[in-house]
Amino acid sequence: MNLQWYPGHMTKAIRMMQENIKLIDIIIEITDARIPASGRNPDIDELGKNKFRLIILNKADLADPAITKRWKEYYQKQGYFVMEMNSKTGNEAGKVKELIQNACAEKIEKDKKRGIVGRPIRAMVAGIPNVGKSTFINKLAGKASAKTGNKPGVTKGKQWISLGKNLQLLDTPGILWPKFEDQTVGLHLAFIGSMNDENIDTDELACELIKILKQYYPNAISEKYNITDEQIDELMEDQYQTPASAVLSAIAINRKCFKQGATPDISRASALLLDDFRNGRLGRLSLERPD
Repeated sequence: MNLQWYPGHMTKAIRMMQENIKLIDIIIEITDARIPASGRNPDIDELGKNKFRLIILNKADLADPAITKRWKEYYQKQGYFVMEMNSKTGNEAGKVKELIQNACAEKIEKDKKRGIVGRPIRAMVAGIPNVGKSTFINKLAGKASAKTGNKPGVTKGKQWISLGKNLQLLDTPGILWPKFEDQTVGLHLAFIGSMNDENIDTDELACELIKILKQYYPNAISEKYNITDEQIDELMEDQYQTPASAVLSAIAINRKCFKQGATPDISRASALLLDDFRNGRLGRLSLERPD
């Protein structure tokens, strides 16, 4: 399955970020805790050379907590400041601001020695589409300062947001990169909704998700949709389906998603599965493990 999505505004966005990086003290990179590696744009590492770095493992409430802990330790060993967070409902805003101060302690001390006191820290908030950058900013600001949405590409331009006298945030559009060297990365981004579903075969995408979940969480789908091994065997035998497509048929049957003639509606089942995964209704699941 070949996946790619790089609309024109992303080229403008990376150019804008390059132009503004000289104003920035720290880059706060938001990634999805379910895919902490695939969800990080390599262009941001290039952009962030010589800058303080903070990685937010966002949507941690949707990810496997044991795996998130391993990812946090993994990135801390690489020299990043790291924090797991749920930007929608969590109350970690104070902890984030404290961590930003800690990450920039060297810069603050240098300013003091030069007689510069009270200068605000300027942070660039960056990440791929649909990982919750604007929701994160609104949580820190305590109000709706940035536009949010459950589709990729809501933020199209830059926004400067002041959080008191000590911190200024630059909200930036979600950016992907022109070509995925590893198509597994593209799959992971599509699973969490960082690409436009209109450009994707969602039936095939759902089948790929079933394969990955079967590897890491073999009972997650069967328990959610009351699917038995006998039902899958019967569907595979009667309709010559693959194991993944048989699971989609079983979801359609058990959730009464039918076309005319009582044919299981695979497209509706695929959409249901993807929506349930993206919103955490299959449980707290992580698709990647640190090497």
